Amino acid sequence: MEVCYQLPVLPLDRPVPKHVLSRRGAISFSSSSSLFGAPDPRQLSQRRGAISYDSSDQTALYIRMLGDVRVRSQVGFEPERRSSHPYLCIDFRTLHTRLGCGSTSASYDPERRVHRLLSFQRYLHSSRLLRGVPQQIPLHILDEDYTGQARCMLEKVGNWNFDIFLFDRLTNGNSLITLTFHLLNQYGLVELFQLDMVKLWRFLVMVQEDYHSDNPYHNAVHAADVTQAMYCYLREPMLAKSLTSKDILLGLLAAATHDLDHPGVNQPFLIKTDHYLATLYRNTSVLENHHWKSAVGLLRETGLFSHLPAEDRLNMERDLGSLILATDISRQNDYLSRFRLHLDQENLCMSTASHRHFVLQMALKCADICNPCRPWELSKQWSEKVTEEFFQQGDIEKKHKLEVSPLCDREMNTVGNIQIGFMTYVAEPLFAEWARFCDTRLSQTMLGHMGLNKASWGGLQQEPAPVSEEAEPSTACADTGDAATAPSDGSTATTAGGTSSKEIPQGSRES
Repeated sequence: MEVCYQLPVLPLDRPVPKHVLSRRGAISFSSSSSLFGAPDPRQLSQRRGAISYDSSDQTALYIRMLGDVRVRSQVGFEPERRSSHPYLCIDFRTLHTRLGCGSTSASYDPERRVHRLLSFQRYLHSSRLLRGVPQQIPLHILDEDYTGQARCMLEKVGNWNFDIFLFDRLTNGNSLITLTFHLLNQYGLVELFQLDMVKLWRFLVMVQEDYHSDNPYHNAVHAADVTQAMYCYLREPMLAKSLTSKDILLGLLAAATHDLDHPGVNQPFLIKTDHYLATLYRNTSVLENHHWKSAVGLLRETGLFSHLPAEDRLNMERDLGSLILATDISRQNDYLSRFRLHLDQENLCMSTASHRHFVLQMALKCADICNPCRPWELSKQWSEKVTEEFFQQGDIEKKHKLEVSPLCDREMNTVGNIQIGFMTYVAEPLFAEWARFCDTRLSQTMLGHMGLNKASWGGLQQEPAPVSEEAEPSTACADTGDAATAPSDGSTATTAGGTSSKEIPQGSRES
Protein backbone atom coordinates (compact mmCIF):
# COMPACT_ATOMS: atom_id res chain seq x y z
CA MET A 1 0.00 0.00 0.00
CA GLU A 2 1.28 3.42 -0.89
CA VAL A 3 0.31 6.68 0.79
CA CYS A 4 1.08 10.09 -0.65
CA TYR A 5 0.49 13.58 0.68
CA GLN A 6 1.64 16.64 -1.17
CA LEU A 7 1.65 20.36 -0.49
CA PRO A 8 2.02 22.60 -3.53
CA VAL A 9 4.36 25.56 -3.44
CA LEU A 10 2.53 28.80 -2.69
CA PRO A 11 3.78 32.40 -2.66
CA LEU A 12 4.05 33.83 0.83
CA ASP A 13 1.96 36.87 -0.10
CA ARG A 14 -1.08 34.75 -0.92
CA PRO A 15 -3.35 33.08 1.66
CA VAL A 16 -3.05 29.33 2.03
CA PRO A 17 -6.24 27.54 0.94
CA LYS A 18 -7.97 25.46 3.59
CA HIS A 19 -7.73 22.31 1.50
CA VAL A 20 -3.96 22.74 1.49
CA LEU A 21 -3.76 23.30 5.24
CA SER A 22 -5.70 20.11 5.80
CA ARG A 23 -3.06 18.16 3.87
CA ARG A 24 0.10 19.65 5.34
CA GLY A 25 3.31 17.90 4.59
CA ALA A 26 4.38 15.56 1.86
CA ILE A 27 5.59 12.01 2.20
CA SER A 28 5.47 8.87 0.22
CA PHE A 29 6.19 5.59 1.96
CA SER A 30 5.35 1.97 1.48
CA SER A 31 3.79 -0.46 3.91
CA SER A 32 7.04 -2.39 4.03
CA SER A 33 8.84 0.50 5.70
CA SER A 34 9.05 0.80 9.45
CA LEU A 35 7.02 3.69 10.76
CA PHE A 36 8.60 3.86 14.17
CA GLY A 37 12.07 2.49 13.63
CA ALA A 38 15.20 3.73 11.92
CA PRO A 39 14.82 4.69 8.24
CA ASP A 40 15.45 1.98 5.70
CA PRO A 41 18.71 2.93 3.94
CA ARG A 42 17.21 1.73 0.65
CA GLN A 43 14.47 4.32 0.95
CA LEU A 44 16.56 7.14 2.38
CA SER A 45 17.17 8.85 -0.95
CA GLN A 46 13.50 8.45 -1.67
CA ARG A 47 12.37 10.01 1.60
CA ARG A 48 15.16 12.60 1.98
CA GLY A 49 15.77 12.73 5.68
CA ALA A 50 12.50 11.20 6.83
CA ILE A 51 12.76 9.81 10.33
CA SER A 52 10.45 7.92 12.61
CA TYR A 53 10.96 8.52 16.25
CA ASP A 54 11.49 5.86 18.94
CA SER A 55 9.09 2.97 19.29
CA SER A 56 7.63 4.29 22.53
CA ASP A 57 6.16 7.25 20.70
CA GLN A 58 3.23 5.68 18.86
CA THR A 59 1.42 8.92 18.08
CA ALA A 60 3.32 10.46 15.23
CA LEU A 61 5.45 9.92 12.19
CA TYR A 62 8.10 12.57 12.06
CA ILE A 63 9.25 13.65 8.65
CA ARG A 64 12.49 15.53 8.98
CA MET A 65 13.98 17.66 6.25
CA LEU A 66 15.62 20.43 8.29
CA GLY A 67 14.21 20.13 11.73
CA ASP A 68 10.45 19.97 11.93
CA VAL A 69 7.63 17.58 12.57
CA ARG A 70 5.50 17.37 9.46
CA VAL A 71 3.15 14.42 9.21
CA ARG A 72 1.53 12.34 11.92
CA SER A 73 0.33 8.80 11.76
CA GLN A 74 -3.39 8.49 11.17
CA VAL A 75 -3.51 5.62 13.64
CA GLY A 76 -4.05 6.26 17.34
CA PHE A 77 -4.00 10.04 17.12
CA GLU A 78 -6.72 12.62 16.79
CA PRO A 79 -6.92 14.40 13.43
CA GLU A 80 -4.88 17.52 13.04
CA ARG A 81 -6.99 20.54 13.86
CA ARG A 82 -6.10 23.70 12.03
CA SER A 83 -7.27 27.05 13.31
CA SER A 84 -8.43 29.76 10.96
CA HIS A 85 -6.50 32.25 13.07
CA PRO A 86 -4.72 34.77 10.78
CA TYR A 87 -1.40 34.40 12.62
CA LEU A 88 -1.22 30.75 11.58
CA CYS A 89 -1.40 31.42 7.85
CA ILE A 90 2.39 31.52 7.86
CA ASP A 91 3.71 28.24 9.22
CA PHE A 92 7.15 27.53 10.67
CA ARG A 93 8.20 25.47 7.71
CA THR A 94 7.07 25.18 4.13
CA LEU A 95 7.33 22.10 1.98
CA HIS A 96 9.07 22.80 -1.30
CA THR A 97 8.52 19.83 -3.56
CA ARG A 98 7.61 18.82 -7.09
CA LEU A 99 6.70 15.26 -6.26
CA GLY A 100 3.57 14.01 -7.95
CA CYS A 101 0.66 12.46 -6.14
CA GLY A 102 1.10 9.21 -7.99
CA SER A 103 2.46 6.09 -6.38
CA THR A 104 6.16 5.88 -5.80
CA SER A 105 7.79 2.82 -7.27
CA ALA A 106 10.55 0.91 -5.58
CA SER A 107 12.98 1.96 -8.30
CA TYR A 108 13.59 5.64 -7.64
CA ASP A 109 14.00 7.87 -10.67
CA PRO A 110 17.32 9.71 -10.19
CA GLU A 111 16.17 12.52 -12.49
CA ARG A 112 13.21 13.36 -10.28
CA ARG A 113 14.09 16.39 -8.21
CA VAL A 114 13.22 16.15 -4.53
CA HIS A 115 13.46 19.49 -2.77
CA ARG A 116 14.31 19.74 0.87
CA LEU A 117 11.86 20.85 3.49
CA LEU A 118 13.05 24.36 4.16
CA SER A 119 12.78 26.29 7.37
CA PHE A 120 10.59 29.34 6.98
CA GLN A 121 13.50 31.75 6.72
CA ARG A 122 15.22 29.54 4.11
CA TYR A 123 12.01 29.34 2.09
CA LEU A 124 11.62 33.09 2.25
CA HIS A 125 15.21 33.43 1.06
CA SER A 126 14.67 31.12 -1.93
CA SER A 127 11.32 32.64 -2.86
CA ARG A 128 12.87 36.08 -2.96
CA LEU A 129 15.53 34.85 -5.33
CA LEU A 130 12.91 33.23 -7.56
CA ARG A 131 10.84 36.41 -7.64
CA GLY A 132 13.89 38.58 -8.27
CA VAL A 133 13.56 40.50 -5.00
CA PRO A 134 16.95 41.83 -3.91
CA GLN A 135 18.13 40.78 -0.48
CA GLN A 136 20.93 41.64 1.85
CA ILE A 137 23.72 39.09 1.58
CA PRO A 138 26.12 39.13 4.54
CA LEU A 139 29.84 39.28 3.95
CA HIS A 140 31.21 35.82 4.63
CA ILE A 141 34.90 36.64 4.30
CA LEU A 142 36.01 38.56 7.36
CA ASP A 143 38.89 40.94 7.68
CA GLU A 144 41.90 39.35 9.34
CA ASP A 145 41.70 41.88 12.15
CA TYR A 146 38.19 40.70 12.99
CA THR A 147 39.05 37.00 12.92
CA GLY A 148 42.12 37.71 15.02
CA GLN A 149 40.04 39.49 17.63
CA ALA A 150 37.55 36.62 17.64
CA ARG A 151 40.39 34.17 18.27
CA CYS A 152 41.62 36.31 21.13
CA MET A 153 38.15 36.27 22.65
CA LEU A 154 38.00 32.49 22.40
CA GLU A 155 41.12 32.30 24.53
CA LYS A 156 39.05 33.83 27.33
CA VAL A 157 35.82 31.94 26.61
CA GLY A 158 35.72 30.68 30.20
CA ASN A 159 35.39 34.19 31.65
CA TRP A 160 31.96 35.02 33.06
CA ASN A 161 32.05 38.52 31.58
CA PHE A 162 32.45 37.12 28.05
CA ASP A 163 30.70 39.55 25.70
CA ILE A 164 28.70 37.34 23.34
CA PHE A 165 27.34 40.37 21.48
CA LEU A 166 30.83 41.54 20.55
CA PHE A 167 31.85 38.00 19.67
CA ASP A 168 28.84 37.66 17.37
CA ARG A 169 29.83 40.84 15.54
CA LEU A 170 33.44 39.70 15.20
CA THR A 171 32.33 36.36 13.72
CA ASN A 172 29.88 38.04 11.32
CA GLY A 173 26.85 36.56 13.04
CA ASN A 174 28.34 33.06 13.34
CA SER A 175 28.88 33.05 17.10
CA LEU A 176 27.01 29.79 17.71
CA ILE A 177 28.90 27.86 15.03
CA THR A 178 32.31 29.24 15.97
CA LEU A 179 31.88 28.91 19.72
CA THR A 180 30.41 25.40 19.74
CA PHE A 181 32.98 24.07 17.27
CA HIS A 182 35.79 25.58 19.34
CA LEU A 183 34.55 24.05 22.59
CA LEU A 184 34.01 20.60 21.10
CA ASN A 185 37.50 20.69 19.65
CA GLN A 186 39.03 22.09 22.85
CA TYR A 187 37.67 19.17 24.86
CA GLY A 188 39.01 16.74 22.25
CA LEU A 189 35.50 15.42 21.60
CA VAL A 190 35.84 15.54 17.82
CA GLU A 191 38.73 13.10 17.90
CA LEU A 192 37.45 11.05 20.83
CA PHE A 193 34.05 10.36 19.26
CA GLN A 194 35.55 10.23 15.76
CA LEU A 195 33.16 12.91 14.51
CA ASP A 196 33.37 13.67 10.82
CA MET A 197 34.47 17.29 10.51
CA VAL A 198 32.29 17.97 7.48
CA LYS A 199 29.21 16.47 9.13
CA LEU A 200 29.89 18.38 12.34
CA TRP A 201 30.28 21.69 10.55
CA ARG A 202 27.14 21.04 8.51
CA PHE A 203 25.23 20.17 11.67
CA LEU A 204 26.30 23.38 13.41
CA VAL A 205 25.50 25.50 10.37
CA MET A 206 22.02 23.99 10.17
CA VAL A 207 21.48 24.50 13.90
CA GLN A 208 22.38 28.17 13.67
CA GLU A 209 20.23 28.67 10.59
CA ASP A 210 17.21 27.06 12.24
CA TYR A 211 17.19 29.72 14.95
CA HIS A 212 14.97 32.63 13.92
CA SER A 213 17.18 35.68 13.53
CA ASP A 214 14.15 37.99 13.64
CA ASN A 215 13.36 36.94 17.23
CA PRO A 216 14.60 39.68 19.57
CA TYR A 217 15.66 37.11 22.17
CA HIS A 218 15.25 33.47 21.20
CA ASN A 219 17.84 33.46 18.44
CA ALA A 220 21.26 31.97 17.75
CA VAL A 221 23.04 34.56 19.89
CA HIS A 222 21.02 33.45 22.92
CA ALA A 223 21.96 29.84 22.15
CA ALA A 224 25.62 30.83 21.93
CA ASP A 225 25.36 32.69 25.24
CA VAL A 226 23.81 29.66 26.94
CA THR A 227 26.53 27.43 25.45
CA GLN A 228 29.23 29.73 26.84
CA ALA A 229 27.58 29.73 30.26
CA MET A 230 27.29 25.94 30.14
CA TYR A 231 31.02 25.75 29.45
CA CYS A 232 31.70 27.89 32.53
CA TYR A 233 29.64 25.48 34.65
CA LEU A 234 31.31 22.42 33.17
CA ARG A 235 34.64 23.82 34.36
CA GLU A 236 33.46 24.04 37.97
CA PRO A 237 35.47 21.61 40.16
CA MET A 238 32.42 19.56 41.21
CA LEU A 239 31.63 18.86 37.57
CA ALA A 240 35.04 18.89 35.91
CA LYS A 241 36.38 16.06 38.05
CA SER A 242 33.31 13.86 37.63
CA LEU A 243 31.73 14.31 34.21
CA THR A 244 32.56 11.89 31.42
CA SER A 245 33.31 12.88 27.85
CA LYS A 246 29.81 11.80 26.87
CA ASP A 247 28.34 14.06 29.57
CA ILE A 248 30.30 17.03 28.27
CA LEU A 249 29.33 16.34 24.66
CA LEU A 250 25.65 16.11 25.60
CA GLY A 251 25.84 19.24 27.74
CA LEU A 252 27.31 21.35 24.95
CA LEU A 253 24.97 20.01 22.26
CA ALA A 254 21.93 20.50 24.51
CA ALA A 255 22.96 24.09 25.21
CA ALA A 256 23.43 24.81 21.50
CA THR A 257 20.07 23.29 20.48
CA HIS A 258 17.89 23.94 23.55
CA ASP A 259 15.73 26.59 21.78
CA LEU A 260 16.04 25.31 18.21
CA ASP A 261 13.39 26.76 15.87
CA HIS A 262 11.78 28.81 18.64
CA PRO A 263 8.85 30.72 17.08
CA GLY A 264 9.20 33.77 19.35
CA VAL A 265 5.90 33.14 21.16
CA ASN A 266 5.20 31.10 24.28
CA GLN A 267 3.27 27.90 24.86
CA PRO A 268 0.01 29.54 26.01
CA PHE A 269 -0.06 31.44 22.71
CA LEU A 270 0.33 28.21 20.72
CA ILE A 271 -2.43 26.58 22.75
CA LYS A 272 -4.99 29.37 22.46
CA THR A 273 -4.37 29.76 18.72
CA ASP A 274 -4.84 26.00 18.29
CA HIS A 275 -1.41 25.53 16.76
CA TYR A 276 -0.61 22.08 15.42
CA LEU A 277 2.45 21.77 17.71
CA ALA A 278 0.25 22.22 20.78
CA THR A 279 -2.02 19.46 19.49
CA LEU A 280 0.89 17.21 18.61
CA TYR A 281 2.46 17.42 22.07
CA ARG A 282 -0.87 17.52 23.93
CA ASN A 283 -0.19 20.97 25.42
CA THR A 284 2.71 19.62 27.46
CA SER A 285 6.23 21.08 27.12
CA VAL A 286 5.25 21.98 23.57
CA LEU A 287 8.26 24.14 22.71
CA GLU A 288 10.78 21.96 24.52
CA ASN A 289 9.57 18.83 22.72
CA HIS A 290 9.78 20.70 19.43
CA HIS A 291 13.34 21.89 20.17
CA TRP A 292 14.41 18.38 21.09
CA LYS A 293 12.94 16.59 18.09
CA SER A 294 14.16 19.28 15.74
CA ALA A 295 17.66 18.68 17.12
CA VAL A 296 17.29 14.92 16.70
CA GLY A 297 16.20 15.50 13.13
CA LEU A 298 19.34 17.49 12.43
CA LEU A 299 21.52 14.81 14.00
CA ARG A 300 19.95 12.15 11.82
CA GLU A 301 19.92 14.20 8.66
CA THR A 302 23.59 15.09 8.92
CA GLY A 303 24.51 11.60 10.15
CA LEU A 304 26.73 13.09 12.84
CA PHE A 305 26.43 9.96 14.99
CA SER A 306 25.78 7.50 12.15
CA HIS A 307 29.08 5.73 12.81
CA LEU A 308 28.05 4.86 16.38
CA PRO A 309 26.14 1.69 17.28
CA ALA A 310 22.38 2.10 16.95
CA GLU A 311 21.80 1.66 20.68
CA ASP A 312 24.36 4.35 21.51
CA ARG A 313 22.75 6.75 19.03
CA LEU A 314 19.31 6.26 20.54
CA ASN A 315 20.68 6.74 24.05
CA MET A 316 22.37 9.96 23.00
CA GLU A 317 19.14 11.26 21.48
CA ARG A 318 17.13 10.30 24.55
CA ASP A 319 19.58 11.93 26.96
CA LEU A 320 19.70 15.03 24.78
CA GLY A 321 15.93 15.24 25.04
CA SER A 322 16.00 14.80 28.80
CA LEU A 323 18.32 17.80 29.09
CA ILE A 324 16.31 20.04 26.76
CA LEU A 325 12.99 19.12 28.40
CA ALA A 326 14.44 20.17 31.77
CA THR A 327 14.49 23.79 30.55
CA ASP A 328 10.68 23.94 30.68
CA ILE A 329 10.12 26.82 33.08
CA SER A 330 6.74 25.42 34.13
CA ARG A 331 8.59 22.50 35.77
CA GLN A 332 10.99 24.79 37.62
CA ASN A 333 9.63 24.00 41.07
CA ASP A 334 9.80 20.24 40.48
CA TYR A 335 13.48 20.33 39.59
CA LEU A 336 14.33 22.86 42.27
CA SER A 337 12.61 20.83 45.00
CA ARG A 338 14.41 17.69 43.94
CA PHE A 339 17.73 19.53 43.82
CA ARG A 340 17.16 21.04 47.27
CA LEU A 341 16.27 17.63 48.68
CA HIS A 342 19.50 16.11 47.34
CA LEU A 343 21.51 18.93 48.88
CA ASP A 344 19.74 18.67 52.23
CA GLN A 345 20.33 14.92 52.38
CA GLU A 346 23.85 15.25 50.92
CA ASN A 347 23.27 12.20 48.75
CA LEU A 348 24.32 13.47 45.33
CA CYS A 349 26.84 10.93 44.08
CA MET A 350 28.67 12.16 41.00
CA SER A 351 29.96 8.68 40.28
CA THR A 352 26.37 7.64 39.50
CA ALA A 353 25.31 8.27 35.92
CA SER A 354 21.77 9.31 36.85
CA HIS A 355 23.03 11.85 39.38
CA ARG A 356 25.52 13.31 36.92
CA HIS A 357 22.73 13.65 34.38
CA PHE A 358 20.53 15.43 36.92
CA VAL A 359 23.35 17.87 37.69
CA LEU A 360 23.69 18.49 33.94
CA GLN A 361 19.98 19.28 33.82
CA MET A 362 20.36 21.79 36.63
CA ALA A 363 23.43 23.30 34.96
CA LEU A 364 21.52 23.77 31.71
CA LYS A 365 18.61 25.33 33.59
CA CYS A 366 21.01 27.79 35.19
CA ALA A 367 22.69 28.55 31.88
CA ASP A 368 19.33 29.13 30.21
CA ILE A 369 18.25 31.85 32.65
CA CYS A 370 21.63 33.24 33.71
CA ASN A 371 21.09 36.67 32.15
CA PRO A 372 20.35 38.38 35.51
CA CYS A 373 23.69 37.04 36.77
CA ARG A 374 25.76 38.67 34.03
CA PRO A 375 27.46 42.06 34.43
CA TRP A 376 25.00 44.94 34.13
CA GLU A 377 26.10 45.97 30.63
CA LEU A 378 25.26 42.50 29.29
CA SER A 379 22.33 41.72 31.56
CA LYS A 380 20.52 44.94 30.64
CA GLN A 381 20.72 44.14 26.92
CA TRP A 382 19.29 40.66 27.44
CA SER A 383 16.51 42.03 29.65
CA GLU A 384 15.48 44.53 27.01
CA LYS A 385 15.54 41.87 24.28
CA VAL A 386 13.42 39.31 26.12
CA THR A 387 10.93 41.97 27.18
CA GLU A 388 10.62 43.21 23.62
CA GLU A 389 9.84 39.66 22.50
CA PHE A 390 7.12 39.47 25.14
CA PHE A 391 5.70 42.79 23.99
CA GLN A 392 5.73 41.73 20.34
CA GLN A 393 3.63 38.71 21.27
CA GLY A 394 1.26 41.02 23.14
CA ASP A 395 0.97 43.23 20.08
CA ILE A 396 -0.01 40.21 17.98
CA GLU A 397 -2.59 39.17 20.56
CA LYS A 398 -4.09 42.65 20.61
CA LYS A 399 -4.16 42.80 16.82
CA HIS A 400 -6.16 39.58 16.62
CA LYS A 401 -8.43 40.34 19.59
CA LEU A 402 -6.90 37.67 21.82
CA GLU A 403 -6.44 37.89 25.56
CA VAL A 404 -3.03 39.40 26.17
CA SER A 405 -0.69 37.01 27.99
CA PRO A 406 0.87 38.01 31.33
CA LEU A 407 3.93 40.26 30.96
CA CYS A 408 3.19 40.80 27.27
CA ASP A 409 1.30 44.09 27.47
CA ARG A 410 3.75 46.92 26.82
CA GLU A 411 1.27 49.43 28.26
CA MET A 412 0.97 47.61 31.59
CA ASN A 413 4.52 46.34 32.18
CA THR A 414 8.05 47.69 32.15
CA VAL A 415 11.40 45.99 31.71
CA GLY A 416 12.24 46.79 35.31
CA ASN A 417 9.21 45.30 37.02
CA ILE A 418 9.38 42.16 34.87
CA GLN A 419 13.06 41.66 35.71
CA ILE A 420 12.65 42.33 39.42
CA GLY A 421 9.82 39.81 39.60
CA PHE A 422 11.78 37.23 37.63
CA MET A 423 14.86 37.57 39.81
CA THR A 424 12.82 37.37 43.01
CA TYR A 425 10.70 34.34 42.18
CA VAL A 426 12.74 32.34 39.66
CA ALA A 427 16.43 33.23 39.41
CA GLU A 428 17.39 33.84 43.03
CA PRO A 429 15.98 30.54 44.40
CA LEU A 430 17.67 28.55 41.63
CA PHE A 431 21.10 30.16 41.87
CA ALA A 432 21.03 30.07 45.67
CA GLU A 433 20.74 26.28 45.52
CA TRP A 434 23.37 26.09 42.78
CA ALA A 435 25.73 28.04 45.05
CA ARG A 436 25.09 25.46 47.78
CA PHE A 437 26.14 22.75 45.34
CA CYS A 438 29.08 24.66 43.84
CA ASP A 439 30.30 27.09 46.47
CA THR A 440 32.88 28.66 44.20
CA ARG A 441 34.02 32.10 43.16
CA LEU A 442 31.84 31.89 40.05
CA SER A 443 28.71 31.14 42.06
CA GLN A 444 29.35 34.08 44.39
CA THR A 445 30.08 36.31 41.38
CA MET A 446 26.75 35.39 39.80
CA LEU A 447 24.81 36.08 43.00
CA GLY A 448 26.66 39.36 43.40
CA HIS A 449 25.82 40.50 39.87
CA MET A 450 22.19 39.53 40.34
CA GLY A 451 21.92 41.59 43.52
CA LEU A 452 23.46 44.61 41.83
CA ASN A 453 21.29 44.23 38.75
CA LYS A 454 18.15 43.94 40.83
CA ALA A 455 19.10 47.11 42.69
CA SER A 456 19.80 48.87 39.39
CA TRP A 457 16.37 48.00 38.02
CA GLY A 458 14.84 49.13 41.29
CA GLY A 459 16.63 52.45 40.99
CA LEU A 460 15.37 52.90 37.44
CA GLN A 461 11.85 52.13 38.62
CA GLN A 462 12.09 54.93 41.21
CA GLU A 463 13.09 57.56 38.67
CA PRO A 464 10.08 59.82 38.05
CA ALA A 465 8.76 59.92 34.51
CA PRO A 466 9.28 63.32 32.84
CA VAL A 467 6.06 65.34 32.64
CA SER A 468 5.62 68.02 30.00
CA GLU A 469 5.04 71.53 31.35
CA GLU A 470 2.19 71.95 28.90
CA ALA A 471 0.45 68.79 30.08
CA GLU A 472 -3.03 69.22 31.43
CA PRO A 473 -3.54 68.69 35.19
CA SER A 474 -5.59 65.54 34.62
CA THR A 475 -2.76 64.05 32.56
CA ALA A 476 -0.19 64.93 35.19
CA CYS A 477 -2.32 63.36 37.90
CA ALA A 478 -2.71 60.21 35.85
CA ASP A 479 1.06 59.98 35.40
CA THR A 480 1.60 60.46 39.11
CA GLY A 481 -0.91 57.75 39.90
CA ASP A 482 0.78 55.33 37.56
CA ALA A 483 4.13 55.99 39.16
CA ALA A 484 2.67 55.43 42.58
CA THR A 485 1.44 51.99 41.60
CA ALA A 486 4.95 50.84 40.65
CA PRO A 487 6.92 50.49 43.88
CA SER A 488 10.54 49.48 43.58
CA ASP A 489 10.24 46.44 45.84
CA GLY A 490 8.99 44.26 42.98
CA SER A 491 5.39 43.99 44.15
CA THR A 492 4.19 45.33 40.82
CA ALA A 493 6.09 42.56 39.06
CA THR A 494 4.30 40.06 41.25
CA THR A 495 0.92 41.51 40.37
CA ALA A 496 1.69 41.78 36.67
CA GLY A 497 3.28 38.42 36.34
CA GLY A 498 1.44 36.47 39.01
CA THR A 499 3.00 34.57 41.86
CA SER A 500 3.80 31.52 39.80
CA SER A 501 7.29 31.21 38.32
CA LYS A 502 5.65 29.73 35.27
CA GLU A 503 4.43 33.17 34.32
CA ILE A 504 7.70 35.00 34.84
CA PRO A 505 10.13 33.63 32.23
CA GLN A 506 13.45 35.26 31.42
CA GLY A 507 14.72 34.42 28.05
CA SER A 508 13.98 30.74 28.22
CA ARG A 509 10.31 30.07 27.57
CA GLU A 510 6.87 30.41 29.04
CA SER A 511 5.24 27.04 28.96
